[in-house]
Amino acid sequence: MKTWGGRFTQPTDAAFERFNSSFGIDQRLIFEDIEGSLAYAAALERVGILTSEELKQISKGLVEIKRQVEKEPERLKQQKDEDVHTYVERSLFELIGDAAYKLHTGRSRNDQVALDMRLFLKRAILSVQVEVKKLCRELVEQARSHLDVVIPGYTHLRKAQPLLFAHYVLAYFEMFRRDYERLHDCYRRTDTMPLGSGALVGNGFPIDREALRKELGFAQLTRNSLDAVSDRDYLVEFSAAAALILTHLSRMSEDLIIYSSSEFGFLELSDTVTTGSSIMPQKKNPDSLELVRGKTGRVYGNLVSLLTQLKGLPLAYNKDLQEDKESVFDTLDTAMDCLLVAQLVVRTLKVNREATQNAVRTGFLNATDLADYLVRRGIPFRKAHELVGRIVLHCEAKHIELQDLSMEEYTSFSPLIGEDVYPALTLENSLNARTLVGGTAPLRVQEALAEAEKFLNNLLR
Repeated sequence: MKTWGGRFTQPTDAAFERFNSSFGIDQRLIFEDIEGSLAYAAALERVGILTSEELKQISKGLVEIKRQVEKEPERLKQQKDEDVHTYVERSLFELIGDAAYKLHTGRSRNDQVALDMRLFLKRAILSVQVEVKKLCRELVEQARSHLDVVIPGYTHLRKAQPLLFAHYVLAYFEMFRRDYERLHDCYRRTDTMPLGSGALVGNGFPIDREALRKELGFAQLTRNSLDAVSDRDYLVEFSAAAALILTHLSRMSEDLIIYSSSEFGFLELSDTVTTGSSIMPQKKNPDSLELVRGKTGRVYGNLVSLLTQLKGLPLAYNKDLQEDKESVFDTLDTAMDCLLVAQLVVRTLKVNREATQNAVRTGFLNATDLADYLVRRGIPFRKAHELVGRIVLHCEAKHIELQDLSMEEYTSFSPLIGEDVYPALTLENSLNARTLVGGTAPLRVQEALAEAEKFLNNLLR
């Protein structure tokens, strides 16, 4: 069945028909299409296009189509319709006869698919937010369980300064918190109803768009019919938000891969999220994290694909927009899968306290503390920085750490250095000195953790 064949005298070429069909992809929108059709049928009845009996038949038929698909999803794979809208209309005709053909009065597939995608994406955004929240919860639990663990902080993947493991974990919490908030913003702009826009210039029948908006649960109406049927900004915005989620998941994956390697040994990944080697019996490979890292590029590609589809389109609808769905669906599925795996990895992560304790004892992590000590003694920071650099060189030559230098050695570099230098170089002092908001001092980390828990508790009410 075709919904547009009247002005054609030749059949569609079979190869082009396969090329033109989108049912294999957009059948995923079938429940949204039925939901929109039920509401639109009621709107048509209110303006006298449908009789109350026809509305009853159409509504009953649409509900039956939904029931059939829910009961037997495999039936969709056997169909040859052009798209999901055609499938629903054909199926409705087979159930109730000619009354089915009245349903499309004043409605175009252009505003129909725009509605379906917005209904679908609203639910998709909420689903992703749920999984982001769960990951945030797992991160907070790890932070709470390891408040006494100190690890080296790194810049350029070189030891820099010590920090609490909880502070490190909460850094990722902050990233995913922003991701959650971005999705919230995206939802607000997605929550706009396009139905009633027709093909491009609006609906020729006096349907009540405001009543449709309320019935379908949208916050507002689209304000321009041309924009409504061709707008895919909200899909780009969701894809960009998902790409950032994957960016953060990928960065976290990279860290966990490195920190769980034998060269670092700070963390151990659970057997449930690792695999072995087909030839090397000793291997425990972080495949879960590597796959998350790899799938990130896939989501980036979907975003670029969507942007490229849109960049040169004249108003209003063009068939190019058929290609938007596969990108968005794949991005959603990939993001959901990666979030679920990340939750499992974080939940089952083990910290090697002995390895972290050993790691913070070496690498001159307290060099900045020594420079700060000299500043407090009246030496300008740049000169203090240079002086500490020379002291580090001296220690490297002797294969010792800053706290191992004798007082005599220290005074040979500067007479301003006194016995109080040793307390200044302790791990405890280095941590406790970072008391500004956002720092790694234990007090501040406790406050940040409490705030994170409050944020999550408010979301989970």
